[in-house]
Amino acid sequence: MGSFWQKFHRDLPATPVFAYGTSRRHSTIPGPTIEALHGVDTYVTWQNHLPSKHILPWDPTIPTAVPPNKKGVPTVVHLHGGIDEPQSDGNANSWFTSGFREKGMTWTKKRYHYHNIQHPGTLWYHDHAMGLTRVNLLAGLFGAYIIRQPNIEAPLGLPYNDEEFEHTLMVFDRSFREDGSIYMNATGNNPSIHPQWQPEYFGDAIIVNGKAWPFMKVKRRKYRFRIINASNARFFRFYLTNNLTFIHVASDSAYNERPVILKELLLSPSEIADVIIDFAKSKSETAILANDAPYPYPSGDPVNESNDKVMKFIISPHHELDMWKKTPSRLVKYPSPNLSEASQTRYIAMYEYASEIDEPTHLYMNGKPYDAPATETPKPGTSEVWYVINLTEDNHPLHIHLGLFKVLDQTELVNLDEFKQCMMKLNDAVKCNMNKYPAKGKRAEVPAHEKGWKNVFKMMPGHVTKIFVRFSFIHSNGSYPFDATAEPGYVYHCHILDHEDNAMMRPLKFIH
Repeated sequence: MGSFWQKFHRDLPATPVFAYGTSRRHSTIPGPTIEALHGVDTYVTWQNHLPSKHILPWDPTIPTAVPPNKKGVPTVVHLHGGIDEPQSDGNANSWFTSGFREKGMTWTKKRYHYHNIQHPGTLWYHDHAMGLTRVNLLAGLFGAYIIRQPNIEAPLGLPYNDEEFEHTLMVFDRSFREDGSIYMNATGNNPSIHPQWQPEYFGDAIIVNGKAWPFMKVKRRKYRFRIINASNARFFRFYLTNNLTFIHVASDSAYNERPVILKELLLSPSEIADVIIDFAKSKSETAILANDAPYPYPSGDPVNESNDKVMKFIISPHHELDMWKKTPSRLVKYPSPNLSEASQTRYIAMYEYASEIDEPTHLYMNGKPYDAPATETPKPGTSEVWYVINLTEDNHPLHIHLGLFKVLDQTELVNLDEFKQCMMKLNDAVKCNMNKYPAKGKRAEVPAHEKGWKNVFKMMPGHVTKIFVRFSFIHSNGSYPFDATAEPGYVYHCHILDHEDNAMMRPLKFIH
């Protein structure tokens, strides 16, 4: 991790950034894609070569990693979607500064161990430092990570391990000043409480793989795109302007059981969609990958001329022989949840708190700050049912470290104000008779392409979402080859980074 300059657009001066790379000369945003083979361990020593001062404004009034000597940019890396030991999970308090001179209270070691014995799929790595995740990612600290398993994936007949027809697209938004530097508003919504913190960051320019509104020349045939939403807070609802469809084959880090054809695709921050686009079916020679998701989602501003376009495909006029077969009707079937296996039922409530001027001051899970003792204490190898109760007006993408889950249903909470009043007072879903409120509520159908195993899901405002969480491998239900009960444990949190930093994150502590 080092400071670097990146040219995001031909008409923009080079931008000072933080980036991952194998050296200063070979650093990029996104960072290098790490490709791992199932069953072959990866070891990474993450080295911090960042400067003594951050390039973006940060707010010390929210829970934040601050080195005792006040010098250096704290950072720590989380492999999002990885099923790995807690010492290599990137705990928010396991941060370190340049040369490991200053270290957080839960720092354990320099060399991280990724086991790569989970199911194949798309992951990504990114900074996870306490209170600095939003600014460290804005500065550029993220990259893709793919676990391949040829004996499972090659027979599917999808574009696979093919540099020309398989591409990772990391999509995110940024604003820039005229001198090319990243713009981030330095004044908070409640400046007397939080001088800088704002509830969501939205940028004017849409960036794909380090370029603003890029184009890509494609042949008339099938391409595979692993799309990662690497934005702080922006949801994307993608569609193609020439009416082509997405053939959705995997969600987050796991394959679907069957492909699903979609006209549009909604991705929250940190969600991943693995899709096939067949350009042979295009009646035009260009197509815009477009976006129409309001921001904040779902009730914010409509998109404008800057953020309604993502990238352009220029399609060859000549027809090609497509070596990839027809998309199969079946992909990968993993064992389905058995609710009788659930050893525990938990209620997870999402709260937002506001100031006297009705501006957000902070957000909590279960009404508790991050450093309150862990209340979610599962045993490795077990499964649980979680009822996630969203009492806010925002859609919060919930991410659980280590565990994967299936969404069983989403139901609207009726008499929401009454229930919310009780929850704000008692902070206890059982005592507030939670089951009474969704009983007559409208049920939101879980989209077909999101019925598989997920590590992030969009928690709709004013709804309760029932999920089945598994703390073991989904392909084998086998136990972990490491001690998940070791320190510093894991976390679960909202993946809107500005929410996660203040302080919508809770510890997940495994016990024997």
